[in-house]
Amino acid sequence: MSSSSSRDDEQRSMDQGQQKAGGGGAADGYPSMQKRVIIMLAVYLAVFLVTLDQNIISTAIPRITDEFHSIEDIGWYGSAYLLTMCSFQLIMGKVYKFYPVKPIFLAGIALFEVGSAVCGSAPTSAAFIVGRAVAGLGASGMFSGMMVIMFHTIPLQQRPIWQGAFGAVSAVASVIGPLVRGAFTDNVSWRWCFYINLPIGAVVIIVTIFVLHLSSQKLDARAPGLVGKLKQLDPVGNLVFFSGIVCLILALQWGGTKYSWKDAQTIVLLVLCAILCLAFGGIQIWKQEDGTVPPRIVKQRSVAAAIWFSFFTGAAMMAIMYYLPIWFQAVKGVDAIRSGIMLLPLVLSTVFASLSSGIIISRVGYYTPFFILSSVVASIGAGLLSTFTSTTEHAKWIGYQVLFGLGLGFGTQQGLNVVQTILERSDIATGSALIMFARFLGSAIFVPVAENIFLNGLVSKLTNLSGISPSAVTKGGATDLRNLAAGDDLKTLLADYNDAIVHVFYLIAATCAVTIFGSVCVEWRSLKARASEEASQKAEESKEATESKDVQDI
Repeated sequence: MSSSSSRDDEQRSMDQGQQKAGGGGAADGYPSMQKRVIIMLAVYLAVFLVTLDQNIISTAIPRITDEFHSIEDIGWYGSAYLLTMCSFQLIMGKVYKFYPVKPIFLAGIALFEVGSAVCGSAPTSAAFIVGRAVAGLGASGMFSGMMVIMFHTIPLQQRPIWQGAFGAVSAVASVIGPLVRGAFTDNVSWRWCFYINLPIGAVVIIVTIFVLHLSSQKLDARAPGLVGKLKQLDPVGNLVFFSGIVCLILALQWGGTKYSWKDAQTIVLLVLCAILCLAFGGIQIWKQEDGTVPPRIVKQRSVAAAIWFSFFTGAAMMAIMYYLPIWFQAVKGVDAIRSGIMLLPLVLSTVFASLSSGIIISRVGYYTPFFILSSVVASIGAGLLSTFTSTTEHAKWIGYQVLFGLGLGFGTQQGLNVVQTILERSDIATGSALIMFARFLGSAIFVPVAENIFLNGLVSKLTNLSGISPSAVTKGGATDLRNLAAGDDLKTLLADYNDAIVHVFYLIAATCAVTIFGSVCVEWRSLKARASEEASQKAEESKEATESKDVQDI
C-alpha cells in the first residue's frame, strides 16, 4: 500500500513539474503569456534587424564606393563589423553573468543604432568604417542578450519552439535584405539601408524598457563591487583574444587581394593569430572559473560538438546566401530583386524545418536526431546544388534549394538547445555566446575562402577564352556578363562562370558533411527532465522575490 502511495506521489510530482515546465504565467516565475509574446516579438524584431543589416551591405557597396571613391576600402565595410562582433561575442556572455540583462541589452541596441546612424550620415569612407565597427559591437551584445532574455522569459520545454522561430526570422531577413537594399539604392539612397535600422531599433528599445522586467534574475556574486566584476571579465584574456581576431580578419581581408596567400604579411598574420588564440586558451586554463570561458564548459562533450556543428553550419549558410543569388543573376540573367524571389524555396523550407523541429523537440524532448538529420539532408542538398549547369531547369534548382533549406532549418538552432539543457543556469549566457561566436566565425572565415575559390576558378577558366579580358569579368558585376560577349562566346562565358560558382558549392557540401562529426557526438539528453527541474527553481526564485518585496513594503 505504501509503495503504491509512493508511486502516486512521485507521479503527481512529475505531473506538477511538467505543468510548471509548460508555463502558466507569473505564478511559475515567468512573465504572463501576453508579456511573453510581446517580449519575444521585440526579440524577433531585433533578430530581424541585425540579420537584415548583415545582408544589406553587399548591394549598397557599389553606390558607397561611387560616392566616397574608395575601392580600396571595400573589404573593410564588411570586416569592421565582423571584427567587433566576433571579438566581443564571448565577453558579452560574461557580462550578462555579472550585470542585469535589461541595461546591457539596451546598451547593445543603442550602440547598434548609433553605428547605423553614423553609417547613414557618414561624410567619408573612414567614418563609414567606424560606424560599421560600432554597429558590430552593439550586435555582439544584442545576440547574447536575446538568448538570456528568452531564458528568463520562456519555460525550457517551450523554448525549442520559440528558438525555431529565431531561425525562421533570420532566413526571412536574409531574403528581404536584398529586396530592401535594392529598392533603397535604386530609388532613394544607399544611406537609407542604414537609416531604416533606426525606427525598427526604437520599437525594440521601447518594448524592452516598458515590458521586460526580470525580477528573478540571479547575478554572480563572487566578485562584489565594480572593480571585482571588471577583474572577473578577464581583461588580459580578452585583449589577447581581440588581438588574435584582428590578425585573423586582416589575413582574410588581405589574403588573395592586397597580398598573395604566400606573402610574408599574410603568413605572419595567420601565425600570430594561431599563437594568440593558443595564448588565450592557456589563460583560460590558468584562470579557470575567472576566465572568459571556463574550460569545463568547452570540455563538455555535447557543448564541444555543438560548437563544431555551429561553426560549419554558419559557414555553409552564409556562403550559400552569397553565391546562390550570384548564380541566379549571372547565369540565369535576372536582376537582384528577381534573384531574391528565386531564393524563396530555400527560405520557406528553412522556415518550415526550423519551426517544425522546434515543435517536435518540445513534444518529445530530444534534439540529437535533428542534428544528424540536418547534417545528412544539408549535405545531400548541397551536393545536388553542385550539379548546377548553365542550363539547369526550374524543377531542379527549386527542389535542390528545398532539400538544402530543410537541412539548414533542422539544425540551425539546435546548439542553443544543447547549452540550455546541458549547462548550469549560470553558464547558459557563456554557452550561448560560444554557439553564436562559432556561427559568426565560420561565416567570417569561409566567405573569403569561398571568394578565393570562386575567383581563382573563374580566372583559370577565362584564360582559355579569347577576346574577353578576365579582369573585365572579375571587376564587373554579375549582371554585366551579357554585355561582354554574345552568341557562342556568351554560352562559354556563362558555362565558365557556372563552373566557378559550382566550386563554391563543393566547399559548401564539404562544410555540411563535416558537421556530422559534431552531430554524432551530441549526447541523447532530454530537455523534459531539465525543464521540470528548472521550472521548480524558477517558481521558488519568484516566490522568494515576492516575499522579499512584501517584507520591504512592510
